[in-house]
Amino acid sequence: MPLSHSEHLYNNEPVEKSLWIALSSIHGLGSQTFCQLLKTFGNPCNVFSASYKQLKEVVPENIALEITKGIDDDALKDSQYWLAQDHNHLVTLADPDYPKALFEIQDPPPFLYAKGNLSLLNMPSIAIVGSRNASVQGEKNAEAFAQGLCGFGLCIVSGLALGIDGAAHRGALAANGATIAVVGTGLDIVYPAKHRDLAHQIVERGLIVSEFALGTPSKPQNFPKRNRIISGLSLGCLVVEANLQSGSQITARLSAEQGREVFAIPGSIHSPMSKGCHQLIKQGAKLVDSLQDIVEELDLAASTQTISESNEIAENQANTKNVLIPLMGYEPISLENIVRLSGLTVSEVSSMLMLLELEGSVASLAGGKYQKIV
Repeated sequence: MPLSHSEHLYNNEPVEKSLWIALSSIHGLGSQTFCQLLKTFGNPCNVFSASYKQLKEVVPENIALEITKGIDDDALKDSQYWLAQDHNHLVTLADPDYPKALFEIQDPPPFLYAKGNLSLLNMPSIAIVGSRNASVQGEKNAEAFAQGLCGFGLCIVSGLALGIDGAAHRGALAANGATIAVVGTGLDIVYPAKHRDLAHQIVERGLIVSEFALGTPSKPQNFPKRNRIISGLSLGCLVVEANLQSGSQITARLSAEQGREVFAIPGSIHSPMSKGCHQLIKQGAKLVDSLQDIVEELDLAASTQTISESNEIAENQANTKNVLIPLMGYEPISLENIVRLSGLTVSEVSSMLMLLELEGSVASLAGGKYQKIV
């Protein structure tokens, strides 16, 4: 059963972080069994104080025996050193910062290693996921949707993978918005290595989280577990590009099972990267071809526009039409000419054009040119 936030704060009593780490390191102890121990004994300190007889009424005998052996202090030194550094955190079920949205899922992680801004954990969020082998247009779509959704006060949650995930994080950062990367390794490892710079930017302006112990390498079995946290943190999940057998499909399925909304962007019937999205749409995901589809489904105008910083971003985005459209005339125009006429940077114009393209006000043409749609 999903955990109740009020039931499992343990009266907000301070609990040594090291005991949570020590309990999680018990061989064979998964998150569900961990939570069952917490339900029975209240906190890790009480778990380690329990007798073998008491423990084996809750967990298998081999796990009960391992717990009664006590804590291996040497195994905790690396984690304690990591936690002593600035911006590093361990957020447990007993902490007020623990994301309330995760209490609603079937298998919440007992704690999260976190690096960055903890306040984002309880911010309204949306997941944006997709293929690691994304097309150029797919990455542009992910960036543009992330930018637009940040304008409505949403935090962008994704998995720091190559392709769509990375584009979603970059879009949020470009909008000066919030983003959370949920990773499938220990937080002392950056995977993929190509995203080292992106990971550093997210730590400075967002948050990276993991349920895996420090030193945990990238393993295939880690990522489905990681995906339940991506979906669990979010109001909904937008799949930008995906093949039929992909981690994005898993994240979308988990979103539906957790009662979250599922959105999918359609594409060419000839592209393998569209087949996963098309399948999701057949199964009931909402077809998305504009930002407005998500805004209306999640009632974002009513629920998140009260955030002042987000309002400012949304207002700036609304002004992009007034800035660029008058400069474009009725003939195709190159990006370079728009930059020259507007006096803005290439990055600023590119971001504006992506938003206008999503809105349907501008079309992207061959040869790097753009044309306004009358």
